[in-house]
Amino acid sequence: MGIVSRLIRPLALATVSALALAGCGTGSSGTSAGGSSGPITYWSMWKEGEPQQKVIAGAISDFEAETGIQVKVQWQGRSNTDKLVAALNTNNVPDIVDQTFAKLATVLGDPGQAKSLGDAYAADVEGSKVSALVPAKYSSLENIQNKDGQPWLIPYSLITDGIWFNAAKHPELVSAPPKDWAGFLALLDKIKSSGVAPIAADGDISGYNSMWFTTLMNRTGGTGSFRKLVSDRTGASWDDPAVLRVAQDVEQLVRGGYLIKGYDASKFPAQQQAWGAGKADLILNGSWIPAETKSYSAAGFQYGSFPLPGESAKAPLARTDFTGFAVPAKSKNAQAAQKLATYLLRKKYQDAFGSQATVLPVRSDAAVPDALKKAKESLDSASGIYLQNDGVTYAGYIEKVFGPLDDQLFLGKISSQEFVSQMKTAQIQYWKDKG
Repeated sequence: MGIVSRLIRPLALATVSALALAGCGTGSSGTSAGGSSGPITYWSMWKEGEPQQKVIAGAISDFEAETGIQVKVQWQGRSNTDKLVAALNTNNVPDIVDQTFAKLATVLGDPGQAKSLGDAYAADVEGSKVSALVPAKYSSLENIQNKDGQPWLIPYSLITDGIWFNAAKHPELVSAPPKDWAGFLALLDKIKSSGVAPIAADGDISGYNSMWFTTLMNRTGGTGSFRKLVSDRTGASWDDPAVLRVAQDVEQLVRGGYLIKGYDASKFPAQQQAWGAGKADLILNGSWIPAETKSYSAAGFQYGSFPLPGESAKAPLARTDFTGFAVPAKSKNAQAAQKLATYLLRKKYQDAFGSQATVLPVRSDAAVPDALKKAKESLDSASGIYLQNDGVTYAGYIEKVFGPLDDQLFLGKISSQEFVSQMKTAQIQYWKDKG
């Protein structure tokens, strides 16, 4: 199976002659010494009033006052990349956008529509290079690099996942979480015997369902295992006995009665609300779950988490996803746009992401909310990292091939063997259609 080194290569930074963005002087007209001029057009994934929006809006206000560069921001919400697809064929292209890695990769990164940001990574922010503020294990991921070896994404916050629980009820899981699949099953049996549902799951969210298989695949076989599996145009990779074992692990959760009653016919967020209320003890979810459930969690609820273990007790891998900035290749003010992106890496705003927006900032020295400290520890100590769906962004594959069949497996409609067989057939057809 794949290993971390297969997915990474050295980060190519700008040459000495490249413009150091943060060192550029800027006049009151908004024109920098490097020739970039405002105003910058920014299409944001956030809507007004959201915690992240408030942090970024404050940073923009400071940026404009300090640099004289005007930022014309549109708080478009999560559909901003959908609008960008159409805009890329016109002259009405924003100078900078932010989104999650998966959405930016599909629209800008994979098609080669994103500007290389080596200059930005070579820039200085409060006495440190951006390349030092964004940990190398993130910036060196091949998934966020253009063909020239330079990154096209500057992350400002991170997402990870884990098995979440109420630490006030289960303090033993804080100090001694299960380290392998057998230990995890033993925990589920113990919870089940107490009369409480072991696992809550909103079965109508395909992305949540798929986390079980993709996470177990990578944490059993190593980083790149899922990507290697689905990249095989012959489909023969689905014949690997290790793949069937992972599917059987997922099936075991279903057949063993470990999932909360009604999960297979629920409507989000019914089951995560049930988890927050104490009707189930565990939930596999992202690091956004404390913020999402805080308003309805039981009194005294203390958020804890541990990595979903694979079959062995080896040091687990960690999923890491980025929310960050990309600059379209057609940007008319690319230099100033990069300067804005690096501005959000100042410690003031990174601390605000942690303390006010309650998300994981990308800087390792920034504030981390209490609810996410265990998740951050797992991320920092992981032997390797992988992106959502192992970085698979093949057009339509997750949504039309893997997701629907994985849903049937997780909802108990097909067996593990049927899942593997049907996935092989569907994958062969997918790649055949691609030519």
